[in-house]
Amino acid sequence: MIGLTALAERQVAALRKNYEDKQRPEAIQALILAILAASSRIELNPAAGLAAPRPYPILARRGRLWVKAGRYWVAYLTTSPPVIAAVFYDAADIPDRLD
Repeated sequence: MIGLTALAERQVAALRKNYEDKQRPEAIQALILAILAASSRIELNPAAGLAAPRPYPILARRGRLWVKAGRYWVAYLTTSPPVIAAVFYDAADIPDRLD
C-alpha cells in the first residue's frame, strides 16, 4: 500500500470514527478495502487517474490525480512514489472539505 499524507490520515480516521460511532463495521471494512483497491490501482498505473472527480472538475490541480474506489474518491499526488492525499465518501461536498 502506498503512503498517506497527514490530511488523508485525518480524513480516514474521521470516516472510521463516524462508522464506529454508528456501529457500522461493514462500512469500516468497505473503507479499508476501497483504500487498498485505490492504492493497488495507483501503484499499477500512477498516470491512469482522473484530473478531478467527475462531479467536480474545478478540483483539477497539477500534480494531483483522482481514482474512484468503491464509494470513495481518492486523490493522490503524482510524486515518486505516489502518495494518497485525500479520501472522500462519494456523496461528500468535496470542494468545501479539501485543503
